[in-house]
Amino acid sequence: MVGAEQLHIPVMRDACLDLLAPALAGPALLIDCTLGMGGHTEAALQRFPELRVIGIDRDPEALALAGERLAPFGDRFTAVKSGFESIADIAPEAPRGILMDLGVSSLQLDDAGRGFAYAQDGPVDMRMDPTSGIPAAAFLGSASHGEIARVISTYGEERFAGKIASAIVRHPRRGELTTGELAELVREAIPAPARRTGGHPAKRTFQALRIHVNDELGQLERGLAGALDVLALGGRIVVESYHSLEDRIVKRTLAAHATTSTPLDLPVQAEEPPLRLLTRGALKAPEDEVRANPRSASVRVRAAEKRTEGPIS
Repeated sequence: MVGAEQLHIPVMRDACLDLLAPALAGPALLIDCTLGMGGHTEAALQRFPELRVIGIDRDPEALALAGERLAPFGDRFTAVKSGFESIADIAPEAPRGILMDLGVSSLQLDDAGRGFAYAQDGPVDMRMDPTSGIPAAAFLGSASHGEIARVISTYGEERFAGKIASAIVRHPRRGELTTGELAELVREAIPAPARRTGGHPAKRTFQALRIHVNDELGQLERGLAGALDVLALGGRIVVESYHSLEDRIVKRTLAAHATTSTPLDLPVQAEEPPLRLLTRGALKAPEDEVRANPRSASVRVRAAEKRTEGPIS
C-alpha cells in the first residue's frame, strides 16, 4: 500500500509552520482543520516536541492513511472524523494554533472513483465524505436548468453557465454521466474561441459542482467563525486557499476583526481589534515549489494572531 507521504506533498509546509511557530513554543495544542494525509501535522509534530495535534477531516480514507503515518507520535496526535465547522465542539481547550489547508487533496484528485478530476473517467461523485451526502451526479440528474446554471455561475464563476446547464439537462443520461462524459459535454458547450485560454474548459464547472456538493463555502464561513472564537489569546491561525471564492471569505473575515470598531473622531483611546494580521496581502508559493508541485501554483496564504480573549464573532 502506498503511504500518505507518497500520495500528497503538503503545500507551503515550512511557511505555514513559520507563521505558527511563535504560538507553538512549549506545550501547546494545534488543530489541523483539514488533516488530509497528515503532511503538515507530521512536520509540526517533528518541529515542536511539546506539541499536541487534533486532526479533523471528513474523508475516512484520508483519516486512515494519516493515522498510519502519524502513529509513531502516539497520543500527541488525535484524529476526528468531522467537518471543521464543528471545531468549537471538538477543541478540548483553547488551541494555540489553527491550520486550514482548503481544497482537494491529491488522494481525492488522483482516484478516478472519487469523481473529482476531469482528466480521468469515473463516476461524478465529488463528495469529500463518500459515506454521506448526495453525489454530484444525483444533483445533475434532478436539478432544474436554473439550479444547475446558478451553481456553475456562482461557484465556478463560469460565464457560459447557462449553455452548460442546457447541455446537461438535454442529455438523456444526465444523472449517470461519467466525469469524462461531463468534461466533454462542457467543452462542447463552450464556444471555441473561449476554449483557447484559461486551462481545461471543464475546470470551473467541476470546481462549482464540488463546492456545491460539499457546501465548502458555507463550511468555511462557519469554520472560520468557530476557529477565531476558540483560538487562545496569542494564538495564531493560518489559512491556505486555492481559488478566489475561498480567499475572498478568508480575507474579508480576518480583515473585519483586525480593524478597530471605535470611530476615529472620538476623543478616546481606540479599542484594540481582536486580530493582528500577520501577512501583507496573501503569500504565494515560491517558483521552485510551483515547479516541484504544480498544485501549489494557485495557493494564497493568510494568517492572523488573536489579541483578545474569548469569542470575537
